[in-house]
Amino acid sequence: MSLFSDIYDVVVVGGGHAGSEAAAAAANMGSKTLLVTMNLQNIAQMSCNPAMGGIAKGQIVREIDALGGYSGIVSDTSAIQFKMLNKSKGPAMWSPRVQSDRMRFAEDWRMLLEQTPHLDFYQEMVSGLLLDGDKIIGVKTSLGIEIKARTVVLTNGTFLNGLIHIGEKNFGGGRAGERAATGITEQLVGIGFDSGRMKTGTPPRVDGRSLDFSKMIEQPGDEKPEKFSYSNITKPLTNQRSCHMTYTNLEVHDLLREGFERSPMFNGRIKSIGPRYCPSIEDKINRFADKERHQIFVEPEGWNTVEVYVNGFSTSLPEDIQFNALRSVNGFEKVKFFRPGYAIEYDYFPPTQLKHTLETKLVEGLYFAGQINGTTGYEEAASQGLMAGINASLRVQEKEAFTLKRNEAYIGVLIDDLITKGTEEPYRMFTSRAEYRTLLRQDNADLRLTPKGFELGLAKKERMERMEEKLKKSDDFVRFFRETSVLPEEANPVLETKGSSLMKQSDKMFKVFSRPNITIDDVRQFKLVEDYIRKNALDNEVIEQAEIQVKYSGYIAKEKNNADKLNRLEDLKIPIDFDYSKIKSMSYEAREKLKSIQPTTVSQASRISGVSPNDISVLLVYMGR
Repeated sequence: MSLFSDIYDVVVVGGGHAGSEAAAAAANMGSKTLLVTMNLQNIAQMSCNPAMGGIAKGQIVREIDALGGYSGIVSDTSAIQFKMLNKSKGPAMWSPRVQSDRMRFAEDWRMLLEQTPHLDFYQEMVSGLLLDGDKIIGVKTSLGIEIKARTVVLTNGTFLNGLIHIGEKNFGGGRAGERAATGITEQLVGIGFDSGRMKTGTPPRVDGRSLDFSKMIEQPGDEKPEKFSYSNITKPLTNQRSCHMTYTNLEVHDLLREGFERSPMFNGRIKSIGPRYCPSIEDKINRFADKERHQIFVEPEGWNTVEVYVNGFSTSLPEDIQFNALRSVNGFEKVKFFRPGYAIEYDYFPPTQLKHTLETKLVEGLYFAGQINGTTGYEEAASQGLMAGINASLRVQEKEAFTLKRNEAYIGVLIDDLITKGTEEPYRMFTSRAEYRTLLRQDNADLRLTPKGFELGLAKKERMERMEEKLKKSDDFVRFFRETSVLPEEANPVLETKGSSLMKQSDKMFKVFSRPNITIDDVRQFKLVEDYIRKNALDNEVIEQAEIQVKYSGYIAKEKNNADKLNRLEDLKIPIDFDYSKIKSMSYEAREKLKSIQPTTVSQASRISGVSPNDISVLLVYMGR
C-alpha cells in the first residue's frame, strides 16, 4: 500500500509564510490539503528579521487577517513589542509593526496548522511535478514517492538551487543549516517557463549578553499598544521589550572596505540582483560613500533568548571582516557571534507567467506564491500564499476565482504589479505603489475585506458581526457630528488653545472637527461628544474610524470617484483568444507585450510597461468600443 493512496485537492510545497497561509486557507475552505516541507520543525520560520509589518507591510498583514488568514493572529500571540509607524503623518501612512518572539512565532503557526481540519503534513523534499500534458496531477519527492493532487501550490522561498555566500566560501543551501531544493527549476524550464536568479542577505546573529546597551539609544514600543488581528482572540500587549539603536562610523566603514576584494558582491561571484531598499552594509558604504554613519537597529529575538538580530548590517563579507568591523560599532566592542551574516542566491520565475489568481498560464492547476515570484518579505509572501490557497481550493470546488482589485487591497496592488509589470529585482511593497492608499488604510481592512472572507468561508461569523457593529457604530458617530451643533461658548475655549479661529455662531460639529488642527481629543471636551461616546460604549477602533471619516472625507470621496472610473475600465474584458497580431496600427512593442502578458481587462492592459494610451485607444476600436 502506498503512503499516499488518496488524491489531495491541494498540495502545498514549502512551509514558509506563503506555504503556511496557502495550506491554512485551502484547508479552512474544506479542501483536502497536504503541506509538504523539508523540515516540519521550521514551519513559518523567520529566517530574516524577527518582526512583522512596517510601512505598507502592516497594511498587508491587516488585510490577511481581515480575509481570515492567520498571520495577524500569530503576530499578536508572539509579539514582544508593538509600534504604529508614521503616526505623525496622515492615516493612509499609518503602519502597524510588531517585534516578534521568533521561536514562539513558528510554534504558534505550527499549533494553529495542526488544529486545522482537512490538513495533513509530510516532511520531505519535492523534487518534481507530475504532469498530464499541460495539467498538474501531483508531485514527486526525493524518495520517489508520488503524491496525486488536483492542484499544487509552489512556495519554495529561497530554496530552489539556493547558494549561500560568506566571503570566498559558498555552499548549497536554502537557509543557514538547511539544504537547497533541486529538480523543480530544471523541470519547469524544460516545459517552457522562464527562470532567473535573485539574491537576498541577512545580518549576523549575536549574543545579547556581550553587548553594552547603555551606549545605545533605547527604542521602546508604543505607550498604548494596539494589535494586528481584528478578532477578539488576541489582546494588546501589557508588557513590552525594547529595541535599541546605534550607528556605524568611519572606522567601521574602513574595516569593511578591507574585505571588498573578498566580497562575492564585488568580485563578480554574485551576479543576481538583491533588494534595492534593503541593501547590504557593504553596498551602503559603497553607494553612499559620503555618509559618515548608518543606523543599526538592535532587535531582540524573543522574550527569553539572548539572541539578537543586527538589523541594518546585512552582509556577505568574510566572517573575520564582519566580526572586526562590528566590534568597532558603539556598544558592540565585546560582541560574540551566534552566526555570521550571509547572502543567498536562488531561482525565481518572472511573475508575468501567472494569471491574477497566481495560477501559471502554462500549467493548469499549478500556482506560485512568495519568493518564487520575485518578492521579498514575509508579508508579501504570506498574502500571495493566502490568495493561491484560496484559488486552488475554489478551482477544485469548481467555483469562480477570487481576485482583488488595486482599489480594494494592497494585496491587489501587489499581485497586479507582479503579473502586469513583472520584476527584475526583489519586489517589496511601499505605500507609494498604491494609487488609492487613502482608501487602503490599515484601520479599515476589515471593512473592505471581511465580507469577502466571510463569503469564501474563511472569516467566521463572529468576525463578520464585529465588522458590521464597527461599521454601524462609526457611521452613526459620523452622522452625529453632521447633525449636532455646538455653541460658540463651548467650542471657543478649545479653539483658542489650538490657535484656531473662534466661532461667532453655533455650527455643526462636523465642520468644527474638520479643521486641520482639531483632533478627537479636542472635540471630546464638548460634553455632548463625550456623553455620546459613553452612552454608546464606543471603543478606540470605532472612534478612530469616525475621526478619519470626518477629517479626510474630501480625500476619501475624491479617491472613491477615481477608483470608480478605473473600475469602468476593469469591467471591459478582453476576450481570452484575442489576436493582437492583427492590430497593425498598434506599436510592435505593445503587440508583443500584450501577447506575452495576456491581460484580462483593458485597465490591466493600460498598466503594462510599453503600452501607450494611443495603443489602448486602438485596442478599444478593435474591440468594438
